[in-house]
Amino acid sequence: MYELIASNKRRSILLIAAFIGLVSLVGAAFGVLLGYGLAGTLFALVLSGALAFASYWKADSVALAVSRAHLADPTEYRRLYNLVEGLTIASGLPMPRVYIVNDPAPNAFATGRNPRNARVCCTEGILAILDERELRGVLGHELMHVYNRDILTASIAAALASAITFIAQFALFFGGGSSDEERPNPIAAIALMFLGPLAAGVIQMAISRTREYDADEDGSSLTGDPLALASALRKLETGTQQLPLPPDRQLVNASHMMIANPFRNEGLSRLFSTHPPMADRIARLEQMAGYRR
Repeated sequence: MYELIASNKRRSILLIAAFIGLVSLVGAAFGVLLGYGLAGTLFALVLSGALAFASYWKADSVALAVSRAHLADPTEYRRLYNLVEGLTIASGLPMPRVYIVNDPAPNAFATGRNPRNARVCCTEGILAILDERELRGVLGHELMHVYNRDILTASIAAALASAITFIAQFALFFGGGSSDEERPNPIAAIALMFLGPLAAGVIQMAISRTREYDADEDGSSLTGDPLALASALRKLETGTQQLPLPPDRQLVNASHMMIANPFRNEGLSRLFSTHPPMADRIARLEQMAGYRR
């Protein structure tokens, strides 16, 4: 268990390091083009660091609030409590608090800045369509998000993406010198304004997808049953397409935390989804189990 967590931490550090490098390059490029030096980059990094800390510290309460989750009654949801308790005993880590969302759309998520502050949340919809074995696989996946400190990783990635967007917007509104000779090359400046945030979004998406693959793998190692999670993902793919959440709901802010994309994935939205394709996740889990079609 702890070797898996250490491996995930190394991967996260590499991705975050790449992100910081991108922020520095974009900031330095704008500094050269606009004549501000590194001051803009440093300011953006400080601001994004503050945002990352606030996001990390309040991620659990915000996610639960926007999803309208409430504490699950231990008697009414005894099956759910027993499964979570069994997995935490197997992992040797603290028991998280268990929440329910009264929504027929099938999904689940976990949040919390560390294992001692973990929250696991399921919708009524996911409890209705999954059997006990499949639900156990989903809960293993969600617990690993907390144990792997994915909330911290996601908060840092979001803050760094915001830093790049801030630098680009700053350049758009305040860039340029007082004379034509001092103004930057407009083509280069415009290219950076669009390509910087686009590159940030791509790296952020890569981090999110990597986290999902890792939670699938590590959660299946915890449960010892990767095919149970694969079966659950098949049902979730169908269920979320039949009962998607309206895209204008506040829950869009927490959608990246869910085990399945709660919105319909159509057209270009698939390319920029924070979730890997279900077919790829299922194939990886089947390979992990040594399954042959």
